[in-house]
Amino acid sequence: MRRSGAAVAVAGALIAVGGVVAFPGTSSAATSPSPFSVPGRGASVPFTEIEAEAAVTNGEQIGPDRVYTRLPSEASGRRAVRLDAPGEYVEFTLPKPANAMTVRYSVPDNAAGTGITAPVDLRINGTKLKDLQFTSRYGWYYGGYPFGNTPGDKPHHFYDETRTMFGSTLAAGTKVRIQVASTAVAPWFVVDLADFELVPDAIPRPAGALSVDDFGADRNGTGDSTAAFQAAVDAGRAQGKEVYIPSGTYTLWDHVVVDGVTLRGAGPWYSVLTGRHPTQRNRAVGVYGKYVSGGGYTGGIRPHEAGGPSRGVTLRDFAIIGDITERVDDDQVNAIGGAMTDSVVDNLWIQHTKVGAWMDGPMDGFTLKNSRILDQTADGVNFHTGVTNSTVTNTFVRNTGDDGLAMWPDRMANVNNAFTFNTVVAPVLANNIVTYGGRDIKITDNVVSDTVTNGGGIHVANRYPGVNSGQGTAVAGTITVARNTLIRAGNSDYNWNFGVGAIWFDGLNEPVNATINVTDTDIVDSSYEAIQFIEGSTQTVNFSNVNVDGTGTYMIQAQAAAKATFTNVRAAHIGAGVAIHNCVGTGFAPTYGSGNSGWSLGSTVCTGQWPAPNYIYEGGDPSPSPSPSASPSTSPSPSPSPTACAPGSGDLARGKAATATSSTQSYVAANAVDGDAGTYWESANNAFPQSITVDLCAVTPVQRVVLRLPPSAAWATRTQTLAVLGSTDGTNYTTLSASAGRTFDPATGNAVTIPLTGVNIRHVRVTVTGNTGWPAGQLSAFEVYGTGGTPSPSPSPSASPGPLPTGNLAAGRAISASSHADVYVAGNAADENASTYWESANNAFPQTLTVDLGASVTVGRVVLKLPPSAAWATRTQTLAVLGSTDGTNYTTLSASAGRTFDPATGNTVTVTVPAGARRYLRLNVTGNTGWPAAQISEFEAYAS
Repeated sequence: MRRSGAAVAVAGALIAVGGVVAFPGTSSAATSPSPFSVPGRGASVPFTEIEAEAAVTNGEQIGPDRVYTRLPSEASGRRAVRLDAPGEYVEFTLPKPANAMTVRYSVPDNAAGTGITAPVDLRINGTKLKDLQFTSRYGWYYGGYPFGNTPGDKPHHFYDETRTMFGSTLAAGTKVRIQVASTAVAPWFVVDLADFELVPDAIPRPAGALSVDDFGADRNGTGDSTAAFQAAVDAGRAQGKEVYIPSGTYTLWDHVVVDGVTLRGAGPWYSVLTGRHPTQRNRAVGVYGKYVSGGGYTGGIRPHEAGGPSRGVTLRDFAIIGDITERVDDDQVNAIGGAMTDSVVDNLWIQHTKVGAWMDGPMDGFTLKNSRILDQTADGVNFHTGVTNSTVTNTFVRNTGDDGLAMWPDRMANVNNAFTFNTVVAPVLANNIVTYGGRDIKITDNVVSDTVTNGGGIHVANRYPGVNSGQGTAVAGTITVARNTLIRAGNSDYNWNFGVGAIWFDGLNEPVNATINVTDTDIVDSSYEAIQFIEGSTQTVNFSNVNVDGTGTYMIQAQAAAKATFTNVRAAHIGAGVAIHNCVGTGFAPTYGSGNSGWSLGSTVCTGQWPAPNYIYEGGDPSPSPSPSASPSTSPSPSPSPTACAPGSGDLARGKAATATSSTQSYVAANAVDGDAGTYWESANNAFPQSITVDLCAVTPVQRVVLRLPPSAAWATRTQTLAVLGSTDGTNYTTLSASAGRTFDPATGNAVTIPLTGVNIRHVRVTVTGNTGWPAGQLSAFEVYGTGGTPSPSPSPSASPGPLPTGNLAAGRAISASSHADVYVAGNAADENASTYWESANNAFPQTLTVDLGASVTVGRVVLKLPPSAAWATRTQTLAVLGSTDGTNYTTLSASAGRTFDPATGNTVTVTVPAGARRYLRLNVTGNTGWPAAQISEFEAYAS
């Protein structure tokens, strides 16, 4: 079996990989989050994605690798699976019913650069269903911009996608296999991922609608149906009727120009427009609004295309799958184009065109939503020249040949546009999301990942022709960049030969002078620096509540003058070991506000050299909280700074370092020791055995292990086959409890207790070899107790409260919240570490925090704390304390009132409550003068 090295010989053409950028390309061994693992951000997609490397395979995993021109660098997550012999396969297990799939793959180019097409088997539960055709016709570009198809240096754009329906609905648990039958046509196949979905039935023709078939459209034929479509939409406008595209594939050699009409299909899996003129290669399928004279489009305008913008257009529920195999920037071979005012594009599948939607203004009030834009030779969307009050939202974009979502005013201002709730993955060139110029622009609630080269995750810049303040097109007003997640973003620019930031600012044409607010943002596992300023100057960028976890090099790379403020900006795992690279001296003028951690302005260098990236990101949630203090405080006095790691008491595993052999998406090992029963660890699927290990910090007596799954009724009963092992040195393990089936039943709390013969160990490991409920190891809590330790309670209350406990009754107990922000989970408020804290969702009062004391016990006093650091300014939180014996019916113990937390007095509030027996205590927070969220670092309860 041949395995590839640094080059791939393809049909006589030697296609070199690597050597372009003198930086190592390996990624961190840790898996950073999936773009689909961020709740509340990004597009809501109808499919479930499974990465090939997380599936069962007898092929070879390639990657991780982030170097441009190498195959893994363009893969989702920078990993994929290579198959290069008959019988090799990738097998996916359906997590839910599906009747369709999309496969992202790569096959080699040929010597002519025209691509090859090779079949692979699609097998269901081992039986062949059909052939899938993998092609390189739409990929493999070479050289520098604008690129060519003749094999040479800098090969890129390796991947493509194909979709298919199964013909029936397959049940959850079905095995879907991509298997090589022959290598006669393609010597190798690379599988990146598969997206599985349950496609709804075709939408029937609406009552009263016209059909394109009635005007002579050639359904499922090869004849050109452009004239028939044009006649249909013209009639639809004249008669005030919708125009329907039935299920089938229609060939169009030119644009259909729409104005004042709805064009709708049976659904994007059923109604498909395709085609390209056989001789005039600058003509191809597309649906366009009318051009505006003197607007963004400066080419020739035919009579039926003139008189724009079009108004009142709706395009919905169909696919445009083109046949564009090269990039020629002057060619109008985009799926959607022209100018459309007060118009909507909804639920379109756009693939294999030059640009998904290149909108040439001036135009106003355009919305593109709920769509998929895949495999473009250039941009996904570009709002070009004078586009105002327009939006792209809830749209999934992958594998564009240039910017994923872009705004470029070019002579006329773009104003008040928004890119919101989109997921943009793997743009092969340039940025995931960018605004070149523009006034009062919003980029919010998006997820971007896997930038490949010459760009970053989010870019704000005065760059490109026509962007300048003289024409009113420069960056101006307030630019809002809020609630975005950037994963593996930024990369090396092959012209500059240094890293581009995950989020970056550029004043090339002229200085950037605007208010740019970057808030509530997570920048995770960046390929190079997280934040970059370059060319000209930029002012003022305000970073607030930003989490930077994992960079290949620096946190900030200041290559040009900039003014910026930093408040509550947290940093961890900075690859260069130094936070800031600044060779512009006082030209970079940062203001270091409150709440920052993990970096300082003093951590600055100017080397004149660019270091190789050093990936030290550890995977999972960003910025993990520090380990708890050695022992709990038994009084409500102000908490000291946390001490060195020690076993402690109660649940010895709470907040300790946890590792696993693998994890899926955001379901990392740390979730099993965070005190939050709603989060959980899940291993890679279909890859037993798997293990999770916790380090108790020192050798200590251990008497039992308690394992939990989330208590939600959505978790059906399941049996996991597992063993418990222990070690004193982390290397040599002995079996403490032999492998056996352990049943987790929601009716009894979804908990399993495993008693151990008294042992002295430091490292405790659970090894899972089977699970009847899901093909992976799963744990929401991994608790370890020593002599006298008490596990977190089961849902059923104890028969009697027993002897009155002493000390903090809430320490280590099960605790939950109405919401949490980022890694600031409820468990932080019961971990006996005043430096970790719970924070609710922002701007969403009221919020609650509830602790289960395990039994009805007498409570007479509640003590609330915030971190003692002076960085926490005085604040007043308006809150009430409530109590309950059953977890359902609550009474007010202390009415809602302002409670002042003052660092000068330990940032502690004591609330006296009427002495009485209760099992559950709840805080109801309705305001906070210091931050728009509820915040508690310790929620303590005392008998008196």
